[in-house]
Amino acid sequence: MRVVIQRVKEAGVTVEKDVISSIGTGLLVLLGIEDSDSEDDIDWLVKKIVQLRIFDDEKGVMNLSVQDIAGDILIVSQFTLHANTKKGNRPSYIRASKPEFAIPVYNKFLEKVEEVTGRRPGRGIFGAMMDVSLVNDGPVTIIIDSKQKDF
Repeated sequence: MRVVIQRVKEAGVTVEKDVISSIGTGLLVLLGIEDSDSEDDIDWLVKKIVQLRIFDDEKGVMNLSVQDIAGDILIVSQFTLHANTKKGNRPSYIRASKPEFAIPVYNKFLEKVEEVTGRRPGRGIFGAMMDVSLVNDGPVTIIIDSKQKDF
């Protein structure tokens, strides 16, 4: 499971000109799922995301988490995070899970975020062509791969 986390002032998802979800200050999380992902990956990654200290404290030091600031979280599934570009110029997405595996994992991830934070995260529509907008704060962008948690 791989995520790109962006600290945002605001973010939103639009599908066919309809705003599906929008948030204020918080985190935009782009989530890539692969077949080897498990509940352990979900648990570890959700904990890591909500406790990640990337918001400024009163001294201007990144020392607060999204929970500390009561920030919002928007989670968008993005299979292209597992693109393999080693060969040629057309990326391969062989590592990205097919919808029959990825949709239940995505839904469990959303449920876990809500369970841990006590707040329902914003979300995209799995498999839809989405326009994702954001105002990146900083910019602060973090990439985390649950398969590298032991490093």
